[in-house]
Amino acid sequence: MTHAHRDLLGPPPETLLPANPEADAALAAGTPAAEVAASHPTVSAAWAQLAEDALAGGRVIEAYAYGRTGYHRGLDALRRNGWKGYGPVPWSHEPNRGFLRCVTELAKASEAIGETAETQRLTELLRDCDPTLAP
Repeated sequence: MTHAHRDLLGPPPETLLPANPEADAALAAGTPAAEVAASHPTVSAAWAQLAEDALAGGRVIEAYAYGRTGYHRGLDALRRNGWKGYGPVPWSHEPNRGFLRCVTELAKASEAIGETAETQRLTELLRDCDPTLAP
């Protein structure tokens, strides 16, 4: 007789970051991302916008630095909200998007400077957080 192995604890729960209404409103109103990051340095969405703008402007090292900052700020926020280093961080939850955008931009910047192992690690992190994000 064979017994199928079951995970009695189940999968880890989704981690849903809290919104920052003041920072979100400032970004939505077109306040420069640098101003929002200076006023709200823990908000990954501001760092993500800075990284996206830098990468679009061909400033790869700036994009890397901004992406790395937002990535670490996002990791801190995720841990404060129960994330254990794995498990779903869904894109569908708007406040998660700043962190996920930072991971994406950091992966792009890492690839641009030839940091292959980092690019692969970040791509895996995106897949782990939300499989729809990284092909």
